[in-house]
Amino acid sequence: MVFIGFHASHEQIPPSALLEAVVEAERAGFDGAMCSDHLAPWTTAQGESGFALSWIAAALARTRFSIGMVNAPGQRYHPVMIAQAFATLEEMFPGRFWAAMGSGEAVNEHVTGDGWPDKSIRNDRLRESVDVIRRLIGGEEVDHDGLVRVHRARVWSRPAEPPPLFATAVSAETAEWAASWAQGLATVAQEPAALQRVVDAYRGAGGTGPCILQVHLSLAESDDAAFAIAREQWRNGLLAPPVTWDLEQPEDFEAALVGIDEEGLRKAVLIDHDATALADRIADLVQIGFDRVYLHHVGSEQSRYLDAAASELIPALKERL
Repeated sequence: MVFIGFHASHEQIPPSALLEAVVEAERAGFDGAMCSDHLAPWTTAQGESGFALSWIAAALARTRFSIGMVNAPGQRYHPVMIAQAFATLEEMFPGRFWAAMGSGEAVNEHVTGDGWPDKSIRNDRLRESVDVIRRLIGGEEVDHDGLVRVHRARVWSRPAEPPPLFATAVSAETAEWAASWAQGLATVAQEPAALQRVVDAYRGAGGTGPCILQVHLSLAESDDAAFAIAREQWRNGLLAPPVTWDLEQPEDFEAALVGIDEEGLRKAVLIDHDATALADRIADLVQIGFDRVYLHHVGSEQSRYLDAAASELIPALKERL
């Protein structure tokens, strides 16, 4: 059975309301959850950005299922602090926390005032950071002098077993690179052929662990209403890497969005008014080779979606998967 998860979007929903949403998601029948980790939203219309590390501890305390997060160590986050945070979460909630590690986006990282490196350097920095995090959670005293610097660091409160650290990847090239160090792969829905290349590259390079798919969707009472939600809340879906890596402010994303490409938005967000038809579309993507799928309804109001997920979407997906 494929794992069906709920994605909690910090960019769109105040932390308190998002906490209630993840509690309701567990009641609705989702198998687990994941959340974003942003300092700023993608657009001003989204208008939120709670601190994921604070929120996820509260979410794990209020639920019983697993919850993971995306994280980009190396610039805004020093890897020693991330190691301490992850170790604490896993010690308090054993077996229920995971993280998908990425090289980051300038919209979150530029605030340090440091230069924004090229992608190849960011990948090298990520790999160094992950190695530091693993060594610290494993109980080592760590010195490191490279793209990140660490001096005689130790993490004192550690879990019995370390949490799994996955990789985020959009391209086949990054997926192949990640296979050497990641314990799983997380990616976002795109054209089926491109998704197939990502999965094949990761598995072909010896990548182990789960392959995770995040799907953006908009489910409403009519197609027009569902499209309006996507247009208002997830226009940033029309932009893709490398553009999205390098923009610094939500206003920069808005300036880069010239008009609304309806066809493009419908590719970035699965828009539907029929939960059964939506389940078919999601299942087609999952069957490319994914072990878990996390569903992100791009609306800022989640209650109606969670009701529909409980009564229609999740049962239909389980039947197909």
